[in-house]
Amino acid sequence: MRKWLARIRGTLGMGLTWATGWLGVGVTLWLGFTIGGLPVELLEFVVLFSVTGLAGGAVFAGVLSIAERKRQLRELSLSRFAGWGALAGFGASLSWLPLVGGTAGLMYIGVLTMLGAGSAAGALALARRADRDLMAGDPVAAIKGS
Repeated sequence: MRKWLARIRGTLGMGLTWATGWLGVGVTLWLGFTIGGLPVELLEFVVLFSVTGLAGGAVFAGVLSIAERKRQLRELSLSRFAGWGALAGFGASLSWLPLVGGTAGLMYIGVLTMLGAGSAAGALALARRADRDLMAGDPVAAIKGS
């Protein structure tokens, strides 16, 4: 039971982390479109990117726990990790395609696929840094991220 709770907590944590990062990207894109003179709704970008980030992060954590369960993080290559992230971002973006459609839908798919790869690569880099700090005997540095 504890193992399942830990997996659920990890999946939710990864989803929330991706949602937060993707929300920032969505707001940045909204600002770019608004400054460029295109009338777009902020709420559309907030919902699109944060909900898709949550779904993408959760899918990524699930796929990773199944596909790479026999490997430790230090054994995985950055490109393989980013590939799983790109797949999760692509899969999460497909859920919005019927709502967005057209050229904008293709743009969202490309952006969210790249966001998935970047989010996964960033997560692996942070995990490796924390592991390195913990192995060096400095848990405070691992928590602070310095």
